[in-house]
Amino acid sequence: MKVMTFGEIMLRLKTPEYLRILQSDAFEASYGGAESNVAVSLAMFGDEAAYLTKIPDNPVGIAALGEVRRFGVDTSQVLHGGSRLGIYYFEKGTDLRPTNVVYDREYSALAMADAGEFAWGEILEGIDIFYFSGVTPAISTSVEQAVLEALQYCHDHGIQVVCDLNYRSKMWSTEKAQEVMKNLMNYVDLCIANDEDFESTLGIHAFDGDMAHGIDQIDSYRKGMEEILRRYPNCKAVASVLRNMRTVEDGDWMGIYLKDGKFYESPVHTVHSLEAVGAGDAFAGGLLHGIVRGFDPQKTIDFAITASVLKLMIQKDFNIVTEQDVLRVMKSKDTNLQR
Repeated sequence: MKVMTFGEIMLRLKTPEYLRILQSDAFEASYGGAESNVAVSLAMFGDEAAYLTKIPDNPVGIAALGEVRRFGVDTSQVLHGGSRLGIYYFEKGTDLRPTNVVYDREYSALAMADAGEFAWGEILEGIDIFYFSGVTPAISTSVEQAVLEALQYCHDHGIQVVCDLNYRSKMWSTEKAQEVMKNLMNYVDLCIANDEDFESTLGIHAFDGDMAHGIDQIDSYRKGMEEILRRYPNCKAVASVLRNMRTVEDGDWMGIYLKDGKFYESPVHTVHSLEAVGAGDAFAGGLLHGIVRGFDPQKTIDFAITASVLKLMIQKDFNIVTEQDVLRVMKSKDTNLQR
């Protein structure tokens, strides 16, 4: 099975160590973005992964594409044009000070792309699973339209659609997110919903906003997941990450998966995080890998959450772990990953 992910890759500019943006006179440059992160995860696991975006024909755009390609991702359908690559500035939080991100992605090559530039019949030839997150339709109205047309094509041609709701308040309001995502959800086969995603994107209450008691809200999550399946009959499964966060670095993580009317729960992983950026994308990559490889539901959710927590120990956006790395931790049954 071949998976295609669709979304924006950005230049990531991070302050050194724990410096705030206001303090820093230098930035560490790398590349990343939700869907590119998922594509790299799949390629690292040995799966067939393709990535779709639009990049400018300049050294920055070419470097970003090269970073994805070097891990074995198929980038043959990537569009070229426009004048700039989106940027995000990242300052790492610690203890009680949260991590902060500042976006500079308006007028990027993908944001300015026309929906008509995407020839979905050609782009999706040979694709079995199409993946996107809620970040992508939030980029611009034209990209929103492109996503809708892609999902309609997938629905008509038997291509499975996987969506991580992935709400970003810095990109759009809850009202706009719900207007768009409630429509797109009619074409989604598997939904990933974490934390505030339920309410912010679909208007379903499942999270009270307190990360210190996330896992304790498991009954609320279960009800929220069941409500997604009730509202969207085309959607056959829902997966979520639940977290109890004591500080920015220290917390408990677990996964829950609703499939065929049954809930599957992973062990709880107690972790000390080096960097949390991309952990949700690593979860999605692990979940997709389980589906591609035909894992049973329990192994699928165990693999997905283990891939996610391993990402917490890896800097930059991409989850550079192999299937054997993940299986080794699963086999050890050691859910305390601080050691």
